[in-house]
Order: sequence, then C-alpha cells, then structure tokens
Amino acid sequence: MTVAAAAGRVEQAWAALNDVLDPEVPALSVVDLGLVREVIEHDDGLEVVLTPTYSGCPATEVIERSVLDAVEAAGLGPARVTMRRAPAWSSDWISAEGRRKLLEYGIAPPGPVLADGAVPIRIVGRRQAAVPCPRCGSAHTERLSAFGSTACKSLHRCLDCREPFEHFKPI
Repeated sequence: MTVAAAAGRVEQAWAALNDVLDPEVPALSVVDLGLVREVIEHDDGLEVVLTPTYSGCPATEVIERSVLDAVEAAGLGPARVTMRRAPAWSSDWISAEGRRKLLEYGIAPPGPVLADGAVPIRIVGRRQAAVPCPRCGSAHTERLSAFGSTACKSLHRCLDCREPFEHFKPI
C-alpha cells in the first residue's frame, strides 16, 4: 500500500470515528471527547489507540466494540484497539466542538485544567467556583452533589431559572 493510500485510509477512519458516540454522553463522539489518541496504519490493518476517561470506566468495552464496528462498517477493516492509559486522559482533551456540543446538550463543559498548579476535582473541603448554567447562562448556581449520572459529572442547580444540570468535571 502506498503512503498516500495509507494516509487516506487513516483519514477515512478518523471520519468514521467522528460518528461513534460516547455511550455515557451521547452528545459527543469519542473523537470530540478526546478518547481517540491515534489511528495508525500497519501492514495487517489499522490500530486505533484509545485512552479511557479513567481506568475503571464501565463504558470502555462498549466504546472499543463501537470503534471496531465503525471501522468495519466503513470498509476499512481489519482493525484492532490498543488502550493507552498513560498519559491519563484529561478533560482538556475535549475538543472545542465537543465543549459546544456539551453545552447544547445541557451539560456545563469543564474549564481548563492548567499545568501551573491548578488543582482538578476536589470532593470535599474546598469551595467550588460557580458553574454557569448551560440553559440560561447565569452564574447564580449551586452544586447539589459531587456526582451526577456518572462519576465524571457533578449535579448542579441554577438558582435563577431553577433548572438542574450536570457539569462535566475538569480532570
């Protein structure tokens, strides 16, 4: 296979993976979420490198199967998945498009996790900054629970429009 053909196949795989939705946050693709790290062409097929949001993520097997099915459905198989757990996934890997989709879906997107000493998730003992409401934009909100429908989200309520919403935690 020529270098151009391999590059075209890898590009087609990325396009197919853009349609694979995360099972826990179906507003985002696994590409938007930053789970797909690389797509590599090998002599025996494609390798899709994934980094799960955390090592115990219960959706990992479903995501792996969905990725393989998408590559196969696009006529690009054979393929295999490699799980790369280091470096650990960060919410900074969510694309700008993914952040926009989260907001439209009604989940407040995470802020950046900065390398200059910023501290990500704190469950207790620290006052959390207000998370803007994804529905009305108000910063007059409160956290109801450190955990939402999944461990990577927290539950909040807007005190202005009174609507509950989830916040995707910065990790």
